[in-house]
Amino acid sequence: MSVIAPAVLSDSPENYKTQLEQIHTFAKRVHIDLSDGTFAPTTTVNVSQIWWPQDWLIDIHAMVANPTQYLDTLISLKPHMILFHAEVQEDLVPIFQHIKQYDIKAGIAVMRTTVPSTIAGALEAADHAMIFSGDLGKFGGTASLMQLEKIRLIKSINSSLEIGWDGGVTVENAYSLAQGGVDVLNVGGSIQKAADPQAAYATLVNEINKQGVI
Repeated sequence: MSVIAPAVLSDSPENYKTQLEQIHTFAKRVHIDLSDGTFAPTTTVNVSQIWWPQDWLIDIHAMVANPTQYLDTLISLKPHMILFHAEVQEDLVPIFQHIKQYDIKAGIAVMRTTVPSTIAGALEAADHAMIFSGDLGKFGGTASLMQLEKIRLIKSINSSLEIGWDGGVTVENAYSLAQGGVDVLNVGGSIQKAADPQAAYATLVNEINKQGVI
């Protein structure tokens, strides 16, 4: 069954706190974005400024050029999962192996232009593959449903991978994404920028769980 994971992306501790407060009454699994200003053009709160309620399941999406620079600090936070991008210049296989030693899931984010066969080793070492259809370091983006084809290609390399999606999830496409094989729909602007974030979340949950055909 697919799940909706509200996303948090903030450039200040104050706004970070505000975004957490907006989702604290209903969030269960939460996607926290980190951006270094190098791999991604914008800068978010520092990793040392990240915190969350103990009962949340946290996935940290690190849009950083040098994963090893952040690895120990991220592990010390004990999230549910740490995601790094396939497009970095470091070998992710030993990084993923190291992460999993601490009972933390290892995730790989795959941008639109990246062909799964070129990152087969990292996909085999990962627990989760997130199709990234957004804009680095920003809420929003466009959910290109053509990217759903990557799920078949990714699964042909590692059939056990949980599949995530980041970028442009809305009430208009959430059902199609879930039916297309996405397990975790990470949602930023559609929840955080809504007049009623809880109602927006509930609508998305109902949408991915509805019965019928596309």
